[in-house]
Amino acid sequence: MDAQTIVFCDFDGTITTVDTFGDALGKYAPEVAADILPGLYDRKITLREGVRKILEAIPSEQFDAFVGEVDDKPVRQGFSDFLQFLGDRQVPIVVVSGGLVPMVERVLARPGTDGKPLRDHIETVAAMNIDTLDPYFKIIAPFEGGTEMVEKVQVMGKYKYQKAIAIGDSLTDINMALKADLVFARDRLQQYLDAEGKSYVPWETFDDIRAYLETNGLPA
Repeated sequence: MDAQTIVFCDFDGTITTVDTFGDALGKYAPEVAADILPGLYDRKITLREGVRKILEAIPSEQFDAFVGEVDDKPVRQGFSDFLQFLGDRQVPIVVVSGGLVPMVERVLARPGTDGKPLRDHIETVAAMNIDTLDPYFKIIAPFEGGTEMVEKVQVMGKYKYQKAIAIGDSLTDINMALKADLVFARDRLQQYLDAEGKSYVPWETFDDIRAYLETNGLPA
């Protein structure tokens, strides 16, 4: 695929209103998560090390319940209309998650404002999978690299484009944001980017992002 502009969008806490994956880690591996998550957010433990330790502490028999944690988590306001806005302008969007493919796909199967599944408007989903044949979760991470279980810059490198827009909210989005031409950042990501000296546009809903792009245009 070759695009003038492409959007790379985080999932947990970005498309969803809460960090579905992080919350599930805390619920299904509470002791390990309590020990590791603070170090992750302080960037003292790498995502590659920390996420692996937490996931591999979860029994495989809990996989269905783990994935089901997304079922009551709302999608952030304006996401469906934002997808249609991008589609009208032939701008592809790739969802890049530091979490699990089945959790992302489960949420994106919901109908949008046009009645079609949200997934119909998305180019692809890049994230981790889980092998449950062993007693505990075994991670399948096709984009593992550097300090990350899902190296989002590696995903970006699979596409040809002139300009990249990144949308995110937290730790897993830092490198993706640093690589992008235009960044929409909320929550913890704003603090991380302030520390990195990277400019961004603050946002809370996808209506904010759509309004900004309608006013200022896509990156040229």
